[in-house]
Amino acid sequence: MTSIGGAEMVDWNLAVATATRLVRPGPDVSRDEARAVVAELRRYAKSSEEHVRAFTRMAPAGGPDSDTPVLVVDRAGWIKANVAGFREVLKPLLGKMQERRGGLPGGAVLGAVGGKVTGVELGMLLSFLASRVLGQYETFAPPSRELPASSGGGRLLLVAPNVVHVERELDVAPHDFRLWVCLHEETHRTQFTAVPWLRDHIESEIQAFLGETEVDPATLLERFREAVQSLGGGRPESDGDREGSTPSIIELVQTPAQREILGRLTAVMSLLEGHADYVMDGVGPEVVPSVAEIREKFQKRRASGAGRLDQALRKLLGLDAKLRQYRDGERFVRSVVDQVGMDGFNRVWTSPNTLPTKAEISTPADWVARVHRRSEP
Repeated sequence: MTSIGGAEMVDWNLAVATATRLVRPGPDVSRDEARAVVAELRRYAKSSEEHVRAFTRMAPAGGPDSDTPVLVVDRAGWIKANVAGFREVLKPLLGKMQERRGGLPGGAVLGAVGGKVTGVELGMLLSFLASRVLGQYETFAPPSRELPASSGGGRLLLVAPNVVHVERELDVAPHDFRLWVCLHEETHRTQFTAVPWLRDHIESEIQAFLGETEVDPATLLERFREAVQSLGGGRPESDGDREGSTPSIIELVQTPAQREILGRLTAVMSLLEGHADYVMDGVGPEVVPSVAEIREKFQKRRASGAGRLDQALRKLLGLDAKLRQYRDGERFVRSVVDQVGMDGFNRVWTSPNTLPTKAEISTPADWVARVHRRSEP
């Protein structure tokens, strides 16, 4: 582990151990059935490449050799990959916090204790998420023997037990559902392999966000208290987010500069998620016979959550915002394609300057006017 002054800010090994110990067991499947699911997901991931790339008119910028790996993992594998990703992305921030703490009396001891506490907390969070993610394009984690990645970073993870769990819960055709999931996740893989600057752009925005993080414990505590009071009803409704929803604690402890950066990141993520949903629905009717049934049932599941505890955790973690990203982003992509066609939409991938702003996600015509330089009649 990276160490400054001999103390760890996060005990990463403890995070993995905690998450794998607490994560829910997967669905009951035989060994032969598990092998068949893994083989089918790999096969569908491969066949999805052709479907997605033909529909989007996008292909790896460096040719077939620049493709990134597709890995079918269990919940423990997803946890390990995400801990590695967190560790990589958070290095600069943790280094800054460690230096700050190292100058305090007893800083090394506090760091060691705090690292274990944070490791447990991160593990608890990942144990909650690990049973819910169907697939993920992992952009930042370095390659390892167990979890290879491309030299520039990037790999697609398909979480087999979660796919089986959801297809059973929805009572849909398993083969159709697996291909449907692969179409969505392959779109994310295509986005990053066809647009070489995208990974670095997102990473730079994340690092800018983390660079604005206040490392003074007293200031962080005060912001957290204010956030709790706001969530408890102390914040006027007029200050609420869109659709009258209360912001998450994560949103409320941000600085003004971080909110500005988050606005740009939200727009990018809305574009990526909405594009994946649009492609999945566009390709689906041709290759997934029961796509309409799957889409209807999955949308209901996505919107409702699994129960009160699930809904509370989603709210606390800001996951409700991700649901809006799917919907708003898909609406943006559909509107732009309707106006200027797929080739016109693909100008969005030209550079960071052609990405939509958060406001343009809601008003696609403004993006079309700006990027295509349409003049008033």
